[in-house]
Amino acid sequence: MPDNTSRSEAQLPGALQDMVLQSQDIGEFLTGLAKLAAGKFSSRGTEVLAAVTLLRPLTKATVASSNEQAQKMDEVQYPFDDGPCLRAAREETTYVVADFRTEKRFGRYAEAIASHGILSALGIPVRLEGEAQAGLDLYAPIAGYFTAEDVAAAETLADEASKSLRLAVRIARLADTGEQLRAAMNSRTVIDVAAGIIMGQNRCSHDTAMTILKAASSGRNIKLNAVAAAVLQSIGQEAPSTHFRG
Repeated sequence: MPDNTSRSEAQLPGALQDMVLQSQDIGEFLTGLAKLAAGKFSSRGTEVLAAVTLLRPLTKATVASSNEQAQKMDEVQYPFDDGPCLRAAREETTYVVADFRTEKRFGRYAEAIASHGILSALGIPVRLEGEAQAGLDLYAPIAGYFTAEDVAAAETLADEASKSLRLAVRIARLADTGEQLRAAMNSRTVIDVAAGIIMGQNRCSHDTAMTILKAASSGRNIKLNAVAAAVLQSIGQEAPSTHFRG
């Protein structure tokens, strides 16, 4: 049914890694994933809706979707706390629904989602690290829409997305570490320059200058780098920046 020729399976890893590098944050990456999935499985005359469900301890939410309608359809599952997408995330198992009108596994949810014109669905686990769980959710208005080939392709997409998502998280952590290191180095530079100014003004040693700075920090109950910055400002000098490439 869906025309999948626009993106071959071999192109997926590269496409998803490009999305990681081009995305500003994890949310943007997941939105890109949802739109990619929707486009991949839609066919002429039939729009597939795609969303990503994220489960954390005590919370569950749709964190990305291919469009506003996909967001609304994905949120139908939450009042029932059940559905193929929630189960896929929780159990890390693929769920396929051929026709919600005859589906018996999900209680009243099946009737509720069918009333919105959604007749078939796929819930594919997206495996994450840590306590969070996620699922890629695909919805179609036609019964029996998703073929065995579609299920296999969706599983491949979710698996590659899982790898790319873990990469994105690692990049984010590295970026955070880099920012913290930059801040620490800049702070150290300001303190060293301030100590040098005190050494020049008081003709004292570096240790004595640091003792003066620390005493001012303690006495005023403000951070040492703030005291150092105030010393620089007192002589009209701007705080220097340390150039660091992460």
